[in-house]
Amino acid sequence: MKLGAISGRRKWLLILLLVPVFFFGNWGYKRYKAIFQANVGKTGLLYIRTGSGFGQVLDSLKSGNYIKDPTSFIWVAERKSYLNKILPGAYLVKKGWNNNQLVNLLRAGIQTPVKVTFNNIRFREELAGRLARYLEADSAAFYNELNNEALALSIGLSCESFPMIIIPNTYEFFWNTSPHDFVDRMKFEFDRFWNSARRNKAADLGLTPLQVATIASIVQEESNKNDEKPRIAGVYINRLKRGWFLQADPTIKYALGNYQIKRVLTKYLTIDSPYNTYKFTGLPPGPINFPDIASIESVLNAEHHNYMYFCAKEDFSGYHNFARSLAEHSRNAAKYQEALNKSKIWR
Repeated sequence: MKLGAISGRRKWLLILLLVPVFFFGNWGYKRYKAIFQANVGKTGLLYIRTGSGFGQVLDSLKSGNYIKDPTSFIWVAERKSYLNKILPGAYLVKKGWNNNQLVNLLRAGIQTPVKVTFNNIRFREELAGRLARYLEADSAAFYNELNNEALALSIGLSCESFPMIIIPNTYEFFWNTSPHDFVDRMKFEFDRFWNSARRNKAADLGLTPLQVATIASIVQEESNKNDEKPRIAGVYINRLKRGWFLQADPTIKYALGNYQIKRVLTKYLTIDSPYNTYKFTGLPPGPINFPDIASIESVLNAEHHNYMYFCAKEDFSGYHNFARSLAEHSRNAAKYQEALNKSKIWR
């Protein structure tokens, strides 16, 4: 056999050996790239709604410009059995991640908590609207849960006293926290806040936590000056101890459903409502807003004094004039009324 023929066969044999090596090497390199090459183009929160399927997740990734190559993501998601294991939530994805990192995060359901802040809330519909800005459920779902009488009774409260467990602050929640789970969390925070030290302070005042929260809600409406709140709280506690009508204007505004009233007129005082503290002695059945920590602490640390009255100062500074006698109070009230008249504030 000629030498050239032998060399030719060897060459073809080498080619036949190299073709599959090249083919499988190229295939392996593409698969390696699909798994480990960077595919996330930006950092951000990816929201996956409850009940979403893989198609919706993919649409969110593409519409949000999170991934550069959807095909490679799909391939990795299929291989890692993510297509039927979609977990809702808010996920922080980071620029430069590969498909393996992204799928592992989503498949494991490793959410990034969102910070939820609420304060200066008066009505339940306001709170429901605020929560819906941060969390997945809509405001109607939150509102229904905040008015769920059966739920209130299950934690030892009435529908009227229910707001006491919700203490305004900044909290971390998972984005897909349900309204029911939100209430459970608030009950946990309430129990933690009302520790033995605070409960003992309330008991020393002859008050229950509900009564403290109710007074705090009134104090919160009377003043935004935290340094003055303990003195105002002392006035209301003095009135309670003597069995007086509280005559708290904020409770009238709450009963009317209108906190924009500047002057509480005589005609408003006849409203037939358990929140009318001009008509009924004692405290109303529950808080008239969601009192914050500063307001609650102002009641627990109320000033001990002999003041029975207070009236907004005529300089509109937000502070108040305090009085021990009705005559002194009447003079303070006259000055404030005159200031209102001069400013043409009639209602």
